[in-house]
Amino acid sequence: MSSYVRRKTAGDSDWFVHDRFGMFLHFGIYAMPARHEQVKRLERMGEAEYERYFEHFNPDLFDAHEWARAAKAAGMKYAVLTTKHEDGFCLFDSQYTDYKITNTAFGRDLVREFVDAFRAEGLRVGFYYSLIDWHHPQYPIDVLHPRHWDADAAQQDAGRDMKKYNEYARNQVRELLTNYGKIDITWFDYSFGPWPQEHRPFMQFNGAKGAAEWEAEEMVRLVRSLQPHILINNRMGLDLDFRTPEQFVPETWPRDEQTGEYITWEACHTFSGSWGYHRDEASWKTAQMLLELLVDNVAMGGNLLMNVGPTARGCFDGRAMRSLQVYADWMRYNSRSIYGCTMAEPEFTAPAGTKLTQSVDGKRLYIHLQAHPFKELAFPTLDCDRIAYAQFLADGSEARYRANFDRYFGGADRERGKVNGTCFDLPVNPEFGLCPVIEVFLK
Repeated sequence: MSSYVRRKTAGDSDWFVHDRFGMFLHFGIYAMPARHEQVKRLERMGEAEYERYFEHFNPDLFDAHEWARAAKAAGMKYAVLTTKHEDGFCLFDSQYTDYKITNTAFGRDLVREFVDAFRAEGLRVGFYYSLIDWHHPQYPIDVLHPRHWDADAAQQDAGRDMKKYNEYARNQVRELLTNYGKIDITWFDYSFGPWPQEHRPFMQFNGAKGAAEWEAEEMVRLVRSLQPHILINNRMGLDLDFRTPEQFVPETWPRDEQTGEYITWEACHTFSGSWGYHRDEASWKTAQMLLELLVDNVAMGGNLLMNVGPTARGCFDGRAMRSLQVYADWMRYNSRSIYGCTMAEPEFTAPAGTKLTQSVDGKRLYIHLQAHPFKELAFPTLDCDRIAYAQFLADGSEARYRANFDRYFGGADRERGKVNGTCFDLPVNPEFGLCPVIEVFLK
């Protein structure tokens, strides 16, 4: 069994740390300008200008079953959908706002179709809910608000009541966790700290938002009362079931500062630089980078939530489909090194150019060749007598190995070389594709 003691969670995280790989879905009317999901803030759009997208939004090619099949084919086991993003637009039929998808030309509850389709494919479902809301009239005009830079921002902000807004947010979360059956994850987003005065010249407050401002403890009580099994992330300013590093892989597995127990965590990443659909973006990750992200996260004891930003027509564009295909091709053969795996035991040090994962029961060690060495791989910390058998996951072919000797220049010196772990023989021109994996059955 794994020696890493994981901190207990209030929600059910056993499936989460087994499945390891999920799909994030950022979708909303910001797909229409196709310049960034925060285009309203970045371009300081007024309400009338942004209203054009609401009036013309019609993702007529949306097919939730296509989304679900693409996620499943890529090896993803769960999905988290943005039910409401920072612009306040809702993808569900909320009774608490008119700013929702059922009031657009599309006219349907997209969240309902998402839940039904992903469940039908055997995938778990989660709801992203933005704590920030630039549309709601009671949400303060803080430093991140599109109206922050208006000359009359202070006047616009007068009379806004955060308590009334929090009541609205809780009402909507109650809808989401009541009307759609069992939900596995609630993904709240996000808290932020105080900003220097020079960044908020018109405001009389720093605009910081954390647990107190969100009335987070009351929200948690609501969520737990409705669905006790559910996982809640850490972005309300409370250290809850799992942490969510964004666009980076932690250098070490996060641990509880008091107990030393290992924290459940999930890194969220994008195929490119933005979360929503961005037509002209050119910073798309290579196939190698995509695979390394998945392996690196699991090798550090975490999950990967990889984002897709559907187009305004409601489908995945060619770049997203090609990226998903990278995972589909690799996971078809190598998923055993991801599902039910975690960080390798401390006794094993990954050779240069490799990353290690290990099954939680400790019986299988996986060597991911991220930089394929020529002809052989020396693994000094893995002794030959620990190995029962080794094979390449790509085709099940035997991975031959032998005792690894320290190398010397002279013949006599080499004869006196000491055994230093294991050396695996590698094919010089493998047909395994990117990041091949050696599966080692341990005695």
